[in-house]
Amino acid sequence: MYLFAILIQQAFVLMALAGLFLFFKPLLVGMARALVLLVRPRLSKEERIARAKLRDRRMLQKMINSSSGPSHAAELQAMGARG
Repeated sequence: MYLFAILIQQAFVLMALAGLFLFFKPLLVGMARALVLLVRPRLSKEERIARAKLRDRRMLQKMINSSSGPSHAAELQAMGARG
């Protein structure tokens, strides 16, 4: 009988903790996002655009280097000049 009472008490404590977590979930998620931004700040729009351009240039250069012939390389360079 004593073991049964302990199990019931632990079940109530677990339900109370789950309820508190659900109630404060938006606050906890916001705090977690703030901590992530504190550790790894978000790049500015200009930095993101610059990184994307650099990534695209590297990918295009990789495609040019692995192309099968000079005509493919010229075509890829023309595509790069347009973009």
